[in-house]
Amino acid sequence: MNYIFRKLPEQRHVLHITFVIDNCTEDKLFLQLPAWRPGRYELQNYAANIYSVAAFDEYYSPLVVEKTSRNNWVVKKGNRKKVYIEYQYYAAHMDAGGCWVDEHQWYINFICCCLYIPERINEPCEVVCELPAKYDIACGMPEEHNVLFAKDFYHLFDSPMMASAHLIHASFVAMDVKFHLHIQGNNFLSLNNVLSDLERVAKEQISIFGEFPEKEYHFLFQFLPYPLYHGVEHRNSTVIVLGPSEEILYEELLSISSHELFHAWNIVKIRPAELYPYDFSKENYFKTGFVAEGFTTYYGDLMLFRSGVYTDYAYFTRFNNILKRHFETKGMSLIDSSFDLWIDGYRDIAPNRKVSIYTKGCVAAFLFDIEIRRKNNNALSLDTIMLSLWNNFGKMNKGYTLDDVTNLLVDAGLEKTYINEVLCGTTDLKEKIERALDYIGYELSVIPAQNQCEHKFGLRFTLKDNKIIVDGIASGSPAEKAGLTKGDEIIAINNRKASMVNVNLLFQMVDHANICFFSNGILEYCRLEPGEETYFEQKTARKKSDADTNQKMNYLSWSKNTF
Repeated sequence: MNYIFRKLPEQRHVLHITFVIDNCTEDKLFLQLPAWRPGRYELQNYAANIYSVAAFDEYYSPLVVEKTSRNNWVVKKGNRKKVYIEYQYYAAHMDAGGCWVDEHQWYINFICCCLYIPERINEPCEVVCELPAKYDIACGMPEEHNVLFAKDFYHLFDSPMMASAHLIHASFVAMDVKFHLHIQGNNFLSLNNVLSDLERVAKEQISIFGEFPEKEYHFLFQFLPYPLYHGVEHRNSTVIVLGPSEEILYEELLSISSHELFHAWNIVKIRPAELYPYDFSKENYFKTGFVAEGFTTYYGDLMLFRSGVYTDYAYFTRFNNILKRHFETKGMSLIDSSFDLWIDGYRDIAPNRKVSIYTKGCVAAFLFDIEIRRKNNNALSLDTIMLSLWNNFGKMNKGYTLDDVTNLLVDAGLEKTYINEVLCGTTDLKEKIERALDYIGYELSVIPAQNQCEHKFGLRFTLKDNKIIVDGIASGSPAEKAGLTKGDEIIAINNRKASMVNVNLLFQMVDHANICFFSNGILEYCRLEPGEETYFEQKTARKKSDADTNQKMNYLSWSKNTF
């Protein structure tokens, strides 16, 4: 089987795709388009980009095609042994999981646009790219003369491609593994610095597992002229989309690169049992998203710190941002939030319904790491757990379960009650965080919100189109109890017109606030009375001035940096 890709010259973003299928044996041919992609655990709607599908036999006589559902087609082929499927795909979605073609480049995630035959998913296939002259290809699949070779459709769907006449390519070698950097777009960064720092990070990550899962690895960077921040992991590559290119923060580029690289082990290979193998036709529910994304978030920045690429200031600045988001969000447990990714994706549709598996999962990883170290005098750590997951599951092409993770944590000395409180509870884990920080000579510093509107009433706002818009509501706060919701427009406070010039002052001057606001276009009123609690406190990790020798040694063991 093979695909032929060509861009229609008369339409800027349209790909013409021919899917050539041989060795057809059944009277009917059942075609499917993936309903989701690895790295994003929510249903997608790729079929919305497909124009009408046509089918032909080997003599190019038309065959009957019937669409049976959003992602499925059936071809009534009779006794024909070879079938050609032709369709167009609208490729104008530029993020790390989409497709984009224009006069400057081809960027394709094949999982978005390739019809396939589910029962033949394990067969090899080829992709023939009819590219303009002087175009170079960047892809994790083997390539010869603009033809890509996939071992099977899992390989194809996990190997995005970039191609243009302006690709920048560089490489480095770490622990006998060759790492490629491919850059599309304007690069305002020092390429030598990027190569040097990513090499240090790669070596640090490999040191945990003792080996890299692939012989080569490809970083595919898309640097854009407008704001975007997105990365997706793949079998032996990652796509990282950042912009605007002239304003890319170097620390952010390193952070997302380290995060996606750690995925080469954790989720690409070390995968939940529910995702072994991938079923692209429907949701693949699993409860261990906190391992896949939370642990990876934790290690992404920790590897930068351990390798010396990040200073302690850079690391704890990012860690404190994690703590800020963690303490400002309430919702269901980590396990339930992992499962429910498939229900509402990554959006906060119902406020305080669930927590982020990235944010609270990172906090959970930190707590497990430090608690294991405490129980074993630093002889064991979360590194030990990751290595066990790699040796017993990732290398064996075997999926792990929630019980497997729990058992490994218990074997490392953690009590089941501790594990359950972190994974199954709904509290903010403040006491556990304070205890973990103290082990490495840090403390949790609480800084009250300077804005009285946030501090007293639990109400946060922003300026949008010259309007004062509610941007955040603290759980259990007077603002929440009064019925204010995110997106409401504040008009007046205590009979005074509200503007960004005076809104903070108006809240500062009063013990209570009568609010006039628009909610869904309807004028509403409410009264805010301060409660006994305060809200939007910023809790940050701060180095203790009186840390003792043991704490400093623990810090060194954990971070590979002196205190």
